[in-house]
Amino acid sequence: MTPLVAGSFVMLALLACLAVGTPIAFALGFVSVMTLLVVEGWDSISILGETFFGGLASFGLVSIPMFILMGAAVASSPAGKDLYEALDRWLNRVPGGLVLSNIGACSIFAALSGSSPATCAAIGKMGIPEMTKRGYPNEIATGSIAAGGTLGILIPPSITMIVYGIATETSIGRLFMAGLLPGAMLTGLFMAWTVYSCHRRGIGLDQLGKRFTMAERFAALPRVVPFLLIIVGILYVLYGGVATPSEAAGVGALFCIILVVVIYRIWSFKPLYAVFRNTLKESVMILMIIGASELFSFTLSSLFITQSIAEWIGSLDISRWVLMAIINVFLLIAGFFLPPVAVILMTAPILLPIILQAGFDPYWFAVVLTINMEIGLITPPVGLNLYVINGIAPEIPLREVLRGSVPYVLCMIVGIILLCLMPGIATWLPTWLMGPAI
Repeated sequence: MTPLVAGSFVMLALLACLAVGTPIAFALGFVSVMTLLVVEGWDSISILGETFFGGLASFGLVSIPMFILMGAAVASSPAGKDLYEALDRWLNRVPGGLVLSNIGACSIFAALSGSSPATCAAIGKMGIPEMTKRGYPNEIATGSIAAGGTLGILIPPSITMIVYGIATETSIGRLFMAGLLPGAMLTGLFMAWTVYSCHRRGIGLDQLGKRFTMAERFAALPRVVPFLLIIVGILYVLYGGVATPSEAAGVGALFCIILVVVIYRIWSFKPLYAVFRNTLKESVMILMIIGASELFSFTLSSLFITQSIAEWIGSLDISRWVLMAIINVFLLIAGFFLPPVAVILMTAPILLPIILQAGFDPYWFAVVLTINMEIGLITPPVGLNLYVINGIAPEIPLREVLRGSVPYVLCMIVGIILLCLMPGIATWLPTWLMGPAI
């Protein structure tokens, strides 16, 4: 049996496990163990534990639970409400200003939490009822929040960027810098479409006459600015070489907890217990996927499947941009069915040698891959953000949430095209701040 045929059977088995509802980590582990037993025999059992825990034996992984803790602390507080109110007071004079406020709040909250579902939940709980109350259509109210929440995996600090950096052995600080301008670009595209759509349909124009004094506009900022300074501080110590990602994440998480306790006076044990419980659950889930994906990658490599796929793609007599188009379609389809962390861990080690051989920048590719994963978050059948929004606003049918998300999917596709035409959007900032990549 050739490696490519064996790989086809392995992938079919994995898809079958996922189709019956098996958690991703257990599906990866089960398929890996059974494949090694069939091919290598019982002797392979002795290396399974070492391989699994070897995937977790990286100090850089400490940053993942720390950034999750940072996001959980912010999500448990009224920080999202303050962000939303502050932006609403500054943007109310723009057509569709309330929607813009929600998208802006999503982008900032995404940087604080690094999690798309947390962003959707925190901003959507306040933004969706307020938009529907003011006459915004359901699809705009829900679609804008679902799309804005996807920015959580692109705007730094991003957990998916950390996972990519560990999987490909690339600089996490440089990855964060590479995602900054593309994240701002996507936010701008989302806002531009929102202004055009609302102006064309005459939505939200009745709010243009409402005025806020400068005192009212600045009222919420003192509670928001400290959290923004934490983001700036994390980025500074990372690209300045002052601290490692794990150290920056630990200090950032500590400061976020202190700010939440002091600013919002959360003194009781119960809400803090919920923060640590949610952090533990999400961290264990991600780390289990990382360990199982290491086992899965070892299985593919042992059967020479990874090498054969890379060799086959590399032998295709096509231009590098056609190759990139094929990879984008592949990532897009994978994102329809799997969460971003799983896709990155399963595909990045295979695709990176191909990307490098074709002459593409690995940090630029990380941004393109992440945007593809963002699309998967608001498209069925998985579409995690769609279900989060539907859970927040169950009275709004899922089809309306999906219909409202479609224009933002097109914005992301435009973003990928712009990155292909102008790769400097992703590579200029890290090169300027940190020098050329070695």
